[in-house]
Amino acid sequence: MGRNSYFLLLSLLIATANIALGGNFNQDFNILFGGNNAKIQDGEGSMSLQLDRVTGAGVVSKNEYLFGRFDMQIKLVPGNSAGTVTTFYMSSIGPNHDEIDLEFLGNLSGDPYLLSTNMYANGIGGREVQYYLWYDPTADFHTYSIDWNAQRIMILVDNIPIRVIYNNQRIGVPFPTRQAMKIYITLWNGDDWATRWGQVKIDWRRAPFIANFRNFNANACVPNGRATNCKNFNAGMNKGLNAADLKKMQEIRSKWVVYDYCHDFRRYSHGLPNECRIRRKGNSNSLQKVHKSSNSHQKVHKSKA
Repeated sequence: MGRNSYFLLLSLLIATANIALGGNFNQDFNILFGGNNAKIQDGEGSMSLQLDRVTGAGVVSKNEYLFGRFDMQIKLVPGNSAGTVTTFYMSSIGPNHDEIDLEFLGNLSGDPYLLSTNMYANGIGGREVQYYLWYDPTADFHTYSIDWNAQRIMILVDNIPIRVIYNNQRIGVPFPTRQAMKIYITLWNGDDWATRWGQVKIDWRRAPFIANFRNFNANACVPNGRATNCKNFNAGMNKGLNAADLKKMQEIRSKWVVYDYCHDFRRYSHGLPNECRIRRKGNSNSLQKVHKSSNSHQKVHKSKA
């Protein structure tokens, strides 16, 4: 491609949608709560959030996004993290809000962290799928990603897809396609529900609790009041899963899922949600076996900023 053709293509792309690329916490985020408990470091490329007896901490993105790929490297609270909640999620504003959640629920030393994923669309949630993490998320940084377009939402860990939520609006299932969302990163006290349904409380003798974040990246559309600009934005990502991705996702789900709303027959005693009945290749709701655990966190909850 010649120089002139390149700049013409770039101009057309910018005219269609604004692409935001992250990497600087001061430029990309505002303090949401916690004041000095949110510390931006290393030339503004990394951040730590701290939870103490007084407060937790959180930041919110300056931009609103409508579709894109969002990556964050996180090292979670080490040791006895019971009762702590670390989040990386997206949400719009208003009573009929959209939301895509990754919540990391702490546990007693030696017990695995639990990753709770969820989605709200037009104010309707209740789509939790929860996993025990198959590695120590406190020993090093791992990359957690939300890849969202009009066809599906993909959640990835270290670039391995663990869940896909497809757009099933054609059968009356709400899906986030119209409301721009901001990114929230928080650490707070959730010991009334987070660990074993609230039976295990925070051990404040171990405070402060600290989670670390770095290398935020957003290859995403900033609508600037014109959602139609983002309608076909896909950031060059695949819309579905290839065979290798599907195999990896199925392996993780068969071993590490501890709760799937599509298998909660007590909660949905009068019938599962419509999307749970659909069999689609790569659909994250196609799990045939859900492991039960006395330590699983099967309480339904909503993310808090």
